[in-house]
Amino acid sequence: RITAKGSYSEREAADICRQIVTVVHVCHFMGVMHRDLKPENFLMVSREENSPLKATDFGLSVFIDEAEVYRDVVGSANYVAPEVLQRNNGKEIDVWSAGVIFYVLLSGT
Repeated sequence: RITAKGSYSEREAADICRQIVTVVHVCHFMGVMHRDLKPENFLMVSREENSPLKATDFGLSVFIDEAEVYRDVVGSANYVAPEVLQRNNGKEIDVWSAGVIFYVLLSGT
């Protein structure tokens, strides 16, 4: 888990953020909306310092239908986008959740 370390330097946080952006991009490119991105759903492949991340827990994910407006209230409370609570969302909710993760990594809170 990326939360196990606690605090990160700017450089370390930037590397993790880059990997998370790549995960979101690849998921969306492949037509998948994760819908539950949070630090606990990213695992380090090994204990080595530069270990790559892997996304986990695709239990709430769906294949994206651009014509559909998603109305399900899904995700984890601290990372959920406002659009989810308004019951009018799409793949942008993954971008919001990634942004919250970035904030947590950089602020340590």
